[in-house]
Amino acid sequence: MNIKETKKQTFIVEVVDHQKCTWQGQIFWVQGNKKISFRSVMEMLHLMDSAIIDEEDDLEQEAERTEGE
Repeated sequence: MNIKETKKQTFIVEVVDHQKCTWQGQIFWVQGNKKISFRSVMEMLHLMDSAIIDEEDDLEQEAERTEGE
């Protein structure tokens, strides 16, 4: 049975401005040590989701690599 391992992810969100009923600012992904600007709340959520999915993919690839050894 494959149990999917997921780590908790931490994001620091800096809202710099708000225009047209949405936020603009920067998001810092602590575990990935990356800082990216966003232009809307939807874009911010997409960036967070992408970081989590990428982290899960990296964990799966690592597990597959170690199983083969």
